[in-house]
Amino acid sequence: MKRILAANNCDVLAQFAWAQALIAFDFDGTLAPIVEDRDRAFMRPRTRMLLERVVDLYPTAIISGRSCADVVARLDGVPVKHIVGNHGLEPAGSMDAFEREVSAMVPVLHALLDHEQGVDIENKRYSLAIHYRRARRKKDVRAVIFAAIAQLQTPPRVTLGKLVINVIPANAPHKGDALVRLRDQERADVALYVGDDVTDEDVFELDQPGRLLCIRVGNSRKSAAPWYLRDQQEMDLLLEKLVELRARGRTA
Repeated sequence: MKRILAANNCDVLAQFAWAQALIAFDFDGTLAPIVEDRDRAFMRPRTRMLLERVVDLYPTAIISGRSCADVVARLDGVPVKHIVGNHGLEPAGSMDAFEREVSAMVPVLHALLDHEQGVDIENKRYSLAIHYRRARRKKDVRAVIFAAIAQLQTPPRVTLGKLVINVIPANAPHKGDALVRLRDQERADVALYVGDDVTDEDVFELDQPGRLLCIRVGNSRKSAAPWYLRDQQEMDLLLEKLVELRARGRTA
């Protein structure tokens, strides 16, 4: 992986900033810092201000594991054009079927996991997130969660996050599907995507050289993303650079 904000990589960003580009972000760990209490996750004031400038210059999307309504509530009025929730499946076709599938999972998982201290099942209507950040024996609890998921009648798609296990209907579209759909919808030549977690690998693993620039928050040899930011605080620098390059391209 290479650091996208290194001085000698400015031309890489410029090629995308000056093109007909869609800009897309994850929310938690990307636009907003990771926090202990997920209900307290919000953008820093400067990040919000810079994002507002970005959405004025580019068609912009947020593709999050949160529900669409939850994301909108955290944007503090920033008019992001596209909001995609539940790891890429909201909004999508077959929403009623996804909701029925998740509804059938809920009582089974509660019956098997409610006695586990530090485990919290978040029902996002079209997917579930099983949080274990507050569990003391995290490795043991994670094994218990996987065993519970194995009891479900309809096997779901399971993805790991940062101290969370996401349970998603098996046939649901993922973040990569959502990004390609939005890029086509916008008739954009290229897309830039920034994310920090395992579910973002569905975007990073798309093999589309020249049409997709993937940036991971945090360097990781396990990631398919070719570019990285050192940490979440560098998001502000990236947003600044996107604004600066777009403005420069318009006046060139």
